[in-house]
Amino acid sequence: MPNQLQSLNRIFQALSDPTRRAVLKRLSRGPAPTLELARPFGMALPSFTQHLSMLEKSGLVKSRKSGRVRTYVLEPHPLQAAESWMTDQRKLWECRLDQLDAHLVNMEENVDDRED
Repeated sequence: MPNQLQSLNRIFQALSDPTRRAVLKRLSRGPAPTLELARPFGMALPSFTQHLSMLEKSGLVKSRKSGRVRTYVLEPHPLQAAESWMTDQRKLWECRLDQLDAHLVNMEENVDDRED
């Protein structure tokens, strides 16, 4: 379980940055080399490669090197893990809010009964 939590932490940390989300969006169309991924962003290549490193450490992308060109590809499995976690959280909070609503309705009915 601790490894799973650490993995989720890395995934959400990687997703927290708009540059990294844009890279993932681009990679959803297919593999791309580093320079192509960096082109739309106005930053130095070493700074941009730090973003790619974060994405790779989180498991959201994988890379392969051919000669001097490193190409990145999207790995969807970690996104599924994050989606599953969010779905579980949504269910939990929907249940808690339903319980709160029922409690408030019950309190309101008890107040109405006392006023009669």
